[in-house]
Amino acid sequence: MKTLLLIGGDLCTRTANLLDPSVWKCIGLRRRAVPADSGCTITWYQADLQDPSSLSFLRSSALSEFTHILYAPAPSTRTEADYLAVYADGLPALLKSLSPDTLRNLQRCVLVTSSAVWAPMEGLVNETTPVTLTNFRSRAMVRAEDALNSLLPKHVAVTLRLSGLYGPGREYLVNALRAGKMKAPDGPGHWGNRIHIDDAASACRHLLELPAPQSLYIGTDDHPVPLADFYDAVAEVVGAPAPARELQPPSGKRLSNATLRAAGWVPKWPRALEWYARYHSHQQDSGER
Repeated sequence: MKTLLLIGGDLCTRTANLLDPSVWKCIGLRRRAVPADSGCTITWYQADLQDPSSLSFLRSSALSEFTHILYAPAPSTRTEADYLAVYADGLPALLKSLSPDTLRNLQRCVLVTSSAVWAPMEGLVNETTPVTLTNFRSRAMVRAEDALNSLLPKHVAVTLRLSGLYGPGREYLVNALRAGKMKAPDGPGHWGNRIHIDDAASACRHLLELPAPQSLYIGTDDHPVPLADFYDAVAEVVGAPAPARELQPPSGKRLSNATLRAAGWVPKWPRALEWYARYHSHQQDSGER
C-alpha cells in the first residue's frame, strides 16, 4: 500500500479519484476543515502552511508513513505575501516538519507550479527554456522548485508546470464572452495555452507513478493557439458574440508538452475548443443557457 499526502484542493481531489484505492491511501491537508461526508477518497486534516507549528502532528506514527506527496496549493489571494507563504516558505516548512525516517522513505514529491515562470517570448517553450522572473508569482514558485530540488534526491523531486486550467467550475471565459466583457488581445505575441483540469489530474497521477521521471515537466494540451482566434472560436461554439479586439503588448508564449507525452502521458482533451463545444452541447441538451 502506498500512502499519498495531498496539499491542495480540487486538483488533489481529482488526482486521488484517479488512483486505485486498493493500492493508494490518501491523506490531505487543507486550511479549512472538510466535512466528513464530502464524498471523496481522501482523509482530510486541518493544517495551515503559514503556521509551521500546525504541521507538527505529521511526525506522529499514525500519519508519518506516507510514501508520496502531491503539493498543489492555491494561494488565497494573488498577493506577494500569499505566494511567498504557500510556495517559497510553505513547501520547505512542510518538508522540514517531516521526520528523518519519512524523508528517507519518500518515493516521490510532485510540486505543481505554473508556466507563468516564463515571460512572453517568441519560439516554442520547453523544459530547457530559461525562466524569466518578472513578477512575485514567478519568483515565489521558482524558489519553491529550488527548495524541492535542494531538500530531496533527484529521483524523488518532480515539478509540473501547468498552463491555464479550464473545465467544470472554470467557465469564466464563456461567461465573459456571453456578457460581452471579454476583449481579445490584438497584435503579435498573444498565445494561449490550456489544460483541462482532469488532464492536469491525470498528469499528476502519471508523475506519481512514473518509475524514473525527469525533474521537470510542462503540463499543457497539444495546441497552443493565438488568443484572439481562440476567443473567436469559443464565442462561436457557445453562441456568444465575437469579442472586440484591442491592441495590447505581447502576453503569451507557445508551450510544448512533448516531454510529458514522451513519458507516456496522453491528454483526453488535446484541443481545448473540443471541450468547450461539448460543454455548450451539454448545456443545450439540459436546457441551460
